[in-house]
Amino acid sequence: MIELSKTEEQLMELIWKMEPVFMKEILEALPEPKPAPSTIATLLKRMQEKEFISFETFGNSRQYKSLVAKDKYFSTRVNGMIKDFFNNSALKFASFFTTNSKLSNSELAELRNMIDQQLKEQKDE
Repeated sequence: MIELSKTEEQLMELIWKMEPVFMKEILEALPEPKPAPSTIATLLKRMQEKEFISFETFGNSRQYKSLVAKDKYFSTRVNGMIKDFFNNSALKFASFFTTNSKLSNSELAELRNMIDQQLKEQKDE
């Protein structure tokens, strides 16, 4: 899967959150200083060419929607990061994550509960 630039990812976040969404609504949702509408139009065109979004035309306006689910995109990104930085080892990634992300005790307990639940589900299969 082709990756998005950081700016394109920010736009995708808005599209996932607001879809279907018109460019005017995207511009309104962006923080100050707002980029020029032509900049946003160029980014949206690139995202369409990468097949992340599509649009429907209503008069002179385009309404955008995602073609890629948010969880699928970020799963691909995380798996790529695990491959590139952790020698394709999810265990090394998990070890790094839990020791370097300063999780609170309650967050660690919640993570343990998620792991226990996953183990239970895999055992039941």
